[in-house]
Amino acid sequence: MAQAGAHLTSTAGNEQPSVFEVLAQESLMAALKPALRHAVKVLAESNPSRFGFLWRRFDELYLLLDLLLQNHFLSHCSASFSENFYGMKRVTAGRGLPVHLGLHGKSHWRSLLLLCLVPYLRTKLEATLAQQRDEEDFSIQLARTRTQRLYRAAVAAYPYVSSAWQAWVFCQQLLFIFGASKTHSPLLWLARVRLARLNARDIKDMELKTSNTDNLADKSLVQRAWWLMSQAARGVAVSLSTSLSLGVFFLQFLEWWYSSDNQSTLKTLASLPAPPPPLHLKEECGGGESRSISAKSGGETQPGPGGRNCPLCRRLCTNTTVLSTSGFVFCYRCIYMYVKANHRCPVTGYPTELQHLIKIYSPES
Repeated sequence: MAQAGAHLTSTAGNEQPSVFEVLAQESLMAALKPALRHAVKVLAESNPSRFGFLWRRFDELYLLLDLLLQNHFLSHCSASFSENFYGMKRVTAGRGLPVHLGLHGKSHWRSLLLLCLVPYLRTKLEATLAQQRDEEDFSIQLARTRTQRLYRAAVAAYPYVSSAWQAWVFCQQLLFIFGASKTHSPLLWLARVRLARLNARDIKDMELKTSNTDNLADKSLVQRAWWLMSQAARGVAVSLSTSLSLGVFFLQFLEWWYSSDNQSTLKTLASLPAPPPPLHLKEECGGGESRSISAKSGGETQPGPGGRNCPLCRRLCTNTTVLSTSGFVFCYRCIYMYVKANHRCPVTGYPTELQHLIKIYSPES
């Protein structure tokens, strides 16, 4: 039993990292995306017209940043960003192979796709699953073709696939702990690589590789353009690595602060201000009465004389619904379709999701 658990702790002569090191590098990368998402959300809420597209396309922009970052570290350090942060490298799996720095082409591209593309597709699939649940909760059944039915069936099967994947990850980690496997993650197994510790020779090889790529002599125009792009990616990678060295504790604090346990405190401290009614609605309402209401300011939800017009279709509101992010009232179908497509309030531009829709019921109804 002692031999099976000997590599739970690290030793200077053992090239295989401990389970604590590999799990720490995974949690570091998992904490980076929520922190960046919150920063983008703050920018989008402060100026929706200028920074709103960052929030709407956050997943795609993060994928691009992740591709540049991981490709740089895989090319220069034979490791992902978080693996290099904890002093590890990727080596080709197999017995009798030398544990030198550097990945051949197939291992490099497999690692890059599994590091960046799989998390992106998983995020999109989970968002689609949440959207499908919202549609079922709101009882909106759109016309379905055969392709849409197959698509919904695949999305419905995702929770079972996800559970099977988590079980595989758990079993792989157990095998790694007891020394029966060289990899702790199925993604490493699929990439046909394993993790090892960096040594002094690896550090010298990285320094030599950097000095060789810095020489611009005898390079073509295309090679110089590629070198400039590589240097830009290197600058982003180095600056991010340096800032993370100083801000790991801050990232962990942000992850805890914006967890589900602190959502009630966050809503009271970071709630959006109630926006003023738009001018065109004031002009349409005779006598200066506004047809929009603010749910946050405690406005009446009963229809005034002649009812309220929807700011989207400009007709009398049917199945009246209010946005909790801004307080404006719309037709349910109008605002549902708009938020589903644009993910923001049509009047104020505040970032909005389908769960922010609240139906208004009057005593007469």
